[in-house]
Amino acid sequence: MGSVSKVKVGEVVAEIEEVIDEHGDYLLRVAYLYVKNRATAEDIVQEVFIAFYEKQGQYRGEASLRTYLVKMTVNRSHDFLRSWKNKRITLFEKVTGKSTNRTPERSLLEKAEKQELVEALFTLSITYREVLILYYFQEMTTVEIAELLDCPQATIRTRLQRARKQLANRIVDYEWEELRHESI
Repeated sequence: MGSVSKVKVGEVVAEIEEVIDEHGDYLLRVAYLYVKNRATAEDIVQEVFIAFYEKQGQYRGEASLRTYLVKMTVNRSHDFLRSWKNKRITLFEKVTGKSTNRTPERSLLEKAEKQELVEALFTLSITYREVLILYYFQEMTTVEIAELLDCPQATIRTRLQRARKQLANRIVDYEWEELRHESI
């Protein structure tokens, strides 16, 4: 029985490898179109293939395998774009103007910069701080925030825009203060 299960596992692995070889590059391009980051797109495609392997029995063949995998990729990409992690990265990149492509050195710098971001966030008025926190950290939409705060959605969008701008200015001020103190 052990050799029979090894044969079945070998066949499944071969099938999965064939699916990856046939569709992997295409799915990577699809994911990249959504997330605009190669490493993230690779992670999404890897998750798609793992999910496909785990739920192989759910594929009913109503659409082509490529269509099925593309739909999974699009759904995972949407999930990522709605995720808290992505919103934090997006806020960090918008405020600092820096990409989060990671190297070990970059990771250490980012940790310090994120601490500065949090400190700068708490210097904002509560009006601006709350919309940033609700949008980026609580993952609420502008519609949900407007309902919660009982104000128009346009007001929330304006507050978000102004909050980002103020936050960016405060981070620039912090960097300037650090440079000024270092030269003394």
